[in-house]
Amino acid sequence: MTLTGTWPRSLDEKGRLAVPSRLRADLGGDDLKALFIAPWTDMSLAIFTPTAFDALSARMSDKSAAKLDVRSYMRLFYGQAEKLDLDAQGRLRIPERLKALAELQREVVLLGVSDHLELWDRTRWDEYVAKLSPQFDEIAEQAYED
Repeated sequence: MTLTGTWPRSLDEKGRLAVPSRLRADLGGDDLKALFIAPWTDMSLAIFTPTAFDALSARMSDKSAAKLDVRSYMRLFYGQAEKLDLDAQGRLRIPERLKALAELQREVVLLGVSDHLELWDRTRWDEYVAKLSPQFDEIAEQAYED
């Protein structure tokens, strides 16, 4: 299932993120018990289903660990990634160190981005959209180039 959409959310006082029910259904419904969270680009966090996380891991295993940048990325990414259990209300408790890494405040935005979700601080997301939206056509052309 391709993940899409934007959900403004608030982290509660315990740092929990409520995953919208429609998203939970798209991610696996009642069978979904846990998700993986990891540092991502542009000071965001990525959230993966176990299947998507395994697929990413398989793609990364094809990369040469002899290259410094590959080793560094894998250490930073996997060393900080965590498997998080969903509670009975469909919430994830975001680890403090990952909240700090992405500079998440109370108001956040959850995005569907194809095979994963991204979690952004709402102010940073609004700035990102304002900066790049005027360039959408140019960015789209580059993204679709062969």
